[in-house]
Amino acid sequence: MKTIEKDNPKIIRAWTFYDWANSVFPLVINSAIFPAFYEYQTSHDNGGNLTNSDILFAGHMFKNTELYSYFVSVALLVVCATAPILSGIADYKGNKKRFLSGFCILGSLSCAGLFFFNKESIFLSMLPFITATIGYWGSLVFYNAYLPEIASVENQDKISARGFALGYLGSSLLLIINLIFILTKTFAKLFDSPGLDARIAMITVAIWWLSFAQYTLRFLPKNEDTRTPDNSNIFLKGFKELLQVYRELKEQVALKFFLRSYFFYNMGVQTVMYMATLFAAKEIDWPDENYKKTALIISILLIQFLGIAGSFLFSWLSSKIGNLKALHVAIFVWIGICVSVFLFVNTPLEFYFTAASVGLVMGGIQALSRSTYSKFLPETKDHTSYFSFFDVSEKIGIVIGTFSFGLIEGLTGSMRQSVLALIAFFALGFIGLFFVPKEKTTGA
Repeated sequence: MKTIEKDNPKIIRAWTFYDWANSVFPLVINSAIFPAFYEYQTSHDNGGNLTNSDILFAGHMFKNTELYSYFVSVALLVVCATAPILSGIADYKGNKKRFLSGFCILGSLSCAGLFFFNKESIFLSMLPFITATIGYWGSLVFYNAYLPEIASVENQDKISARGFALGYLGSSLLLIINLIFILTKTFAKLFDSPGLDARIAMITVAIWWLSFAQYTLRFLPKNEDTRTPDNSNIFLKGFKELLQVYRELKEQVALKFFLRSYFFYNMGVQTVMYMATLFAAKEIDWPDENYKKTALIISILLIQFLGIAGSFLFSWLSSKIGNLKALHVAIFVWIGICVSVFLFVNTPLEFYFTAASVGLVMGGIQALSRSTYSKFLPETKDHTSYFSFFDVSEKIGIVIGTFSFGLIEGLTGSMRQSVLALIAFFALGFIGLFFVPKEKTTGA
């Protein structure tokens, strides 16, 4: 396999720029505009009057936010089922860049499909959300796998943090542009179509993601495999690659125990990302609907810009005390946030303080987790297969997290009770990190 020059500035820029391109999906679609748009569309009639938010689906009645969490779970289950096969094939064929491009196209174009959302056809309306989720997470498998190939061990924390910071900055910029149109109702007034500005926001995500990704796809090396091509039983070869990685993981003690801890604490992080806007819309005592919309926008932007600072803050902290201790600090803060949300957070002001706290640890824990895993990897040509394990662990965790969040709400009638599950997830992840042996050669 052709080797890539590590720490090459041009390659690093191309790699980090994909964070700039694709981070609009988790912000605009997962966290900010689409969840609020979905909640409003499924709880109001065409005249804007509040109605019953229960939705009939597959012969059963679900709370709108409960059903939303189940759609997230289904999308990520598909990712879990397909990513290991595709990553094994990509490593064997040496074409991870082609898979990165394919999932990028799938995800971005699917975002545009959300323009046609209609609560009367809830499955068809949420199908683009499912395929966009598959495209986003599928592309990250191959994107993250480049990190140990393009960066030396001592630079991986900094480069990973740079990518997340660019992602927060770029996605915040597009969000601000969309929010100006939404709050002024520019297109809604122009075409006499309520909600049109939010629908157009979905299209801007598609354009932004696909357009800026071209820089990454242009300058990121192909890293073609020099092994003799063998197209017979290509899917079987993908499984063989994964089986080999599984066997190697048994010998990688630090990597194995880190994955176990990551499985739990990331379950909490990602569930917060998916459900925070819906939680705030339902559980915070807002004076009126317009105030709620403005406050949610302010809180999300607060999370984004503090997330940039948090990425570099925890990168700096890890250089002083090590990755594992820095992750312990981040998880401890997360536990404190969840406990306070469950017990105290009811007013807009309290929610602002919570959003600021989330912002500081959100970017930091994500960037640090990616680089810590990369540091624990053994010398191997099959980075994509290793990162597929990282990815599958992450996705199964999110499936359990979002499903649990929705199920608890369905059983208790309150999203606040679902926060107890998040506290348990973070606590298990915090404890699990104590069992990860520190390896002097990685600096973790």
